[in-house]
Amino acid sequence: MTDPKETITIENVVASTGIGQELDLQSVAMDLEGADYDPEQFPGLVYRTEEPKSAALIFRSGKIVCTGAKSTDAVHESLNIVFDELRKLDIPVDDDPEIIVQNIVTSADLGESLNLNAIAIGLGLENIEYEPEQFPGLVYRLDEPDVVALLFGSGKLVITGGKSPDDAAEAVDVISARLDELGLLA
Repeated sequence: MTDPKETITIENVVASTGIGQELDLQSVAMDLEGADYDPEQFPGLVYRTEEPKSAALIFRSGKIVCTGAKSTDAVHESLNIVFDELRKLDIPVDDDPEIIVQNIVTSADLGESLNLNAIAIGLGLENIEYEPEQFPGLVYRLDEPDVVALLFGSGKLVITGGKSPDDAAEAVDVISARLDELGLLA
């Protein structure tokens, strides 16, 4: 059987940063080629990078949220492109603004079908939400690492809330060990 940790894939990395000053988004949108700004739909300006693929949400406050990147390196590359584009518009940006990873969403596969009803009972109700009529996955809140895992009957997992890629590997280990202890993994 394949080690489930080998199936971990980063689906999305969300990070935040800021340039420490207010921006006139209407003016930035007019000068920044490819920017989308519709304040009636969303209060921020959306600027997409192609390589690496991501979207930067730029707010009037100077805060910037990067989403859609597939790695922490891609977040840094994307935001550096955004910083360079802002500098070209004569907007002062520090040489190395702090970038904070807020959330890493990963997927993994335990490699076998899961009996979510048995898992819900086995893991106990304090860390579990399972309402199959509402949502087909079981929500499992882990304390260590501090993440939320969605378990599906197919054996697939989605892990969210991680701050580093290692959190997903640790979560897969914890979930596998716990299900094994309960005799719920073949």
